[in-house]
Amino acid sequence: MGYHGCQGTYVTRAGDRPRIAFIATHYNVDFSEHYLGAYMAERGYGFLGWNTRFRGAEPYFLLEHALIDIGAGVRWLREEAGVEQVVLLGNSGGGSLMAAYQSQALEPSIRPARGLPLPEAVKSLLPGDYYISLNAHQGRPEVLTAWFDPAVSDETDPASIDPALDMYDPKNGPPYAPDFIARYRAAQEARNHRITDWAIAELERLNARGIPDRLFNLYRTWADLRLMDGSIDPSDRKVGICYAGDPKRANYSPFGIGSSNTLRTWLSMWSLRESDCCGAPHLRRILQPSLVIQSLEDTGCFPSDAHIIHESLGARDKQLELMGGDHYLVEPAPARAQVADRIAGWLGERAE
Repeated sequence: MGYHGCQGTYVTRAGDRPRIAFIATHYNVDFSEHYLGAYMAERGYGFLGWNTRFRGAEPYFLLEHALIDIGAGVRWLREEAGVEQVVLLGNSGGGSLMAAYQSQALEPSIRPARGLPLPEAVKSLLPGDYYISLNAHQGRPEVLTAWFDPAVSDETDPASIDPALDMYDPKNGPPYAPDFIARYRAAQEARNHRITDWAIAELERLNARGIPDRLFNLYRTWADLRLMDGSIDPSDRKVGICYAGDPKRANYSPFGIGSSNTLRTWLSMWSLRESDCCGAPHLRRILQPSLVIQSLEDTGCFPSDAHIIHESLGARDKQLELMGGDHYLVEPAPARAQVADRIAGWLGERAE
């Protein structure tokens, strides 16, 4: 694809030319060596761990271009690998991305990034035959907002804080009172909308001066109340940790989702109001057989996420499985094999 290169790894069992293959892609994480690849190959399937041009380049993400890149992977499976049926595997943040792909392959409706034309290639994507959600977030705007620290009182100052909304102040919990939870969640959404309002105004200001876009920093995105209070959205997870370790320390570190963005990337990926990366609108359009799997020891995706994803799917043939294991299925030791067996069993009941 020239300057905008994609890359991935296709895994099969030695000597096999599978009829059915998976493709797994993420917004920015490297999925070229996805942990399920070898497990599904052992069970007779092909597995394409596929990266778009935005691997490791989250600050510049634009949804329509990512969908085009996923489409190149799906087309390769069908036309080069000789696959008859394609399984779209939406793992972790890739859940809503693969849902968006299927939705747009079935009936294009995507809006272009603000101020840019819509590429024609996004209107001719090849759909998948099955959709699987594995330990997935509801959508990109939804997960960022759920992880937002609404106590940030100045978006230019990572140390700014409103004590009344500080989840890490022992005066507020845990456990967190129902009224605090309600105020906190409303403030998280309000923060998302404030950034969206600023991004639109700033983009218009810059464009009027001939400047196409700019980067900006986003602070404190490890502040989901569920990280510290296991009574909220209960599961078998360990409380007091997140994917990056100690939540409070992670929250004040420079490492987190959405930590750097262009204005258009914010609007394309993270904005509750503007983004087409919200999960539910795309999930409703997926009519193909669908499976939702959620690990009960996951510290960042929760049972409520899985239930909402399952309920949002438009498919009549859809199934929800709550299983053991952490987010990456590292622990307990058999978790990856057990999930691979469940996926293979589900597909075996449906594959033509």
